[in-house]
Amino acid sequence: MTQSYRALWVEEQADGSFSQQIKQLDMSNLPDDEVLIKVHYSSLNYKDAMSAAGNKGVTRQFPHTPGIDAAGTIVNDKTNQFAKDSKVLVFGYDLGMNTPGGLAQYICVPSSWVVPCPNNLSLSDAMIYGTGGLTAALCVDKLLLMGAKPDDGSVAVTGATGGVGSVAIALLHKLGFDVVAFSGKTDNSYLQQLGANEVVHRDRLNDIGDKPMGRGLYAHGIDTLGGDYMTNLIKQIKPGGGVAACGLAASATFSLNMFPFITRGVSLLGVDSVNIALSRKADMWRKISEQYYLPVLATLSQQITLDQVPDILPKFFKGEITGRYLVNIGE
Repeated sequence: MTQSYRALWVEEQADGSFSQQIKQLDMSNLPDDEVLIKVHYSSLNYKDAMSAAGNKGVTRQFPHTPGIDAAGTIVNDKTNQFAKDSKVLVFGYDLGMNTPGGLAQYICVPSSWVVPCPNNLSLSDAMIYGTGGLTAALCVDKLLLMGAKPDDGSVAVTGATGGVGSVAIALLHKLGFDVVAFSGKTDNSYLQQLGANEVVHRDRLNDIGDKPMGRGLYAHGIDTLGGDYMTNLIKQIKPGGGVAACGLAASATFSLNMFPFITRGVSLLGVDSVNIALSRKADMWRKISEQYYLPVLATLSQQITLDQVPDILPKFFKGEITGRYLVNIGE
């Protein structure tokens, strides 16, 4: 058994700033928990960037290793639920927040956080989806559960070039929906490759200003931004439609009158991928490995090494992220 491992190490400096480096750590830095996992792949998410920047709302104590998801193999399981070397996934709960996360060669977590990786899904494909892809699949699944159908009309997706938005567009396209992608970026080719039927600048959503409602333009929506973007998207949803809300990249608050809800019957559907039941996560990974599988994502994601992570994470705050980042943790 190795005595040390490589990990992203975030430290608070005397001046209040935070440094990020890849460091060799002793195995004693890991919690003495039930399941020890060798991490093969992780992914990059907005919450990882927040943790690495020292956001105390995400991570309370430093030094710390971020990484809210991980795909790997079992080294040791004190509960005997998982066989040695079996493929497993860990998403959400406290991983990468206040528990050492997946941007490292090893993690040690409770067995109640661990999901078997479906046999027909590789560890690398699982992390191409990552937390962003899981969240997108949950958004689409929630719309389907409320009765959304391709014949209803187009589905609007905000934050379209981000990890959640990218997977949501590709998945909706696969399921036969027309998609209107809202993005702040000017290059439409990426979104068109994913399957967007129309690409619109995100600020067009806010053209209706303070009107209580706009015209019903979209059957449904998936919102990753929050704030005014979500407010004004809801105002433009057709009667009986729904908006799955899962992000706050623009704002954690919004202000909205009741008219869309009581005159059009619009539903606001909150989506959480962190603390949902393990059985729900397992069900979603089964769906991702089967009817929600998207071969196109492999060509539209970027694979990086652990050493590249400190340079990539700040791009989340600059609006420079397109698609998914797969992190090959390596040996």
